[in-house]
Amino acid sequence: MKKKVSILVMLFTLFVINSYSQEKSKQELKEEQKIERQKQTEALVNAREFVFTAETAFPTGGRSINLTSITNYVKFHPDRIESELPFYGRAYSGAGYGGDTGMKFDGKPEEYTVTKTKKEYQIEAVVKGENDTYRILLTVGFEGSSSLSVISNNRSSISYSGEISAPENPKE
Repeated sequence: MKKKVSILVMLFTLFVINSYSQEKSKQELKEEQKIERQKQTEALVNAREFVFTAETAFPTGGRSINLTSITNYVKFHPDRIESELPFYGRAYSGAGYGGDTGMKFDGKPEEYTVTKTKKEYQIEAVVKGENDTYRILLTVGFEGSSSLSVISNNRSSISYSGEISAPENPKE
């Protein structure tokens, strides 16, 4: 009887040690992936070459809107910023009915600053469009999750949440 109990205790101990070592390797793998994602995000922000893809829009005074089925992005290039985002909100002077319906612009930023804090990167830019000036504030977490606020002269402000990623290379 004592022999059976000691064998059961030994098997249980081996099982616990084996499962603990596997769990630790899963945690290590997760940590390695997190560090790799942080390095990728830092490289993208420093190169000023990345794409913000919005998943949700937050209009001023309205409810959130899911954007996963709508084409939307802001492409940051070293010398210009290109935006193709939907707009939900109030338009003021200079924005007529049936005209431009989104936050669509492509231009060289007049201002562009990157600030690194303890938890995130803050990118501020000012871009003049054809009929408007856009002040952009992009907050990027170290692992790529982001929030974008766009303030326009002719429209109410709007915010978006999403992710940044590397730009896709055109197929040759």
